[in-house]
Amino acid sequence: MDTANKTLVTVEATIDAALDYVWSYWTSPEHIMHWCHASDDWYAPHVENDLRVEGEFKITMAAKDGSASFYFEGVYAKVADHALIEYTLSDGRLVSVTFSGDDKQSKIVESFEAESTNPVELQQTGWQAILNNFKTYVEQGLDTED
Repeated sequence: MDTANKTLVTVEATIDAALDYVWSYWTSPEHIMHWCHASDDWYAPHVENDLRVEGEFKITMAAKDGSASFYFEGVYAKVADHALIEYTLSDGRLVSVTFSGDDKQSKIVESFEAESTNPVELQQTGWQAILNNFKTYVEQGLDTED
């Protein structure tokens, strides 16, 4: 990921779940719509995901009160099953997500180029909140499977 002259922001989480589950929950539209939001007053009512090099994704993120919505979308540049996803957002920023782990615990490290409209700290807080929602969703989902 070429980040020359760009501010790179990194968020991460360790999830108490096998890497197979983490990968599936991260990449499947039926799961993405349950965790892809930064706060409880937002949600993702529509998700499309073509997980392959040059495949596209499009996530509708919307306020639950109907006051706002936007598309979070991009094109995949690299996909290494259970290990790496790199993509370019529709505004040209690059994102890299690495996955590591075993049959008990997994780690996700997500790095992205900051945009220039909002403060970097706000962007980091928002992306970390989404990643924390993912962690909670995966771990609660596995608890209900027992």
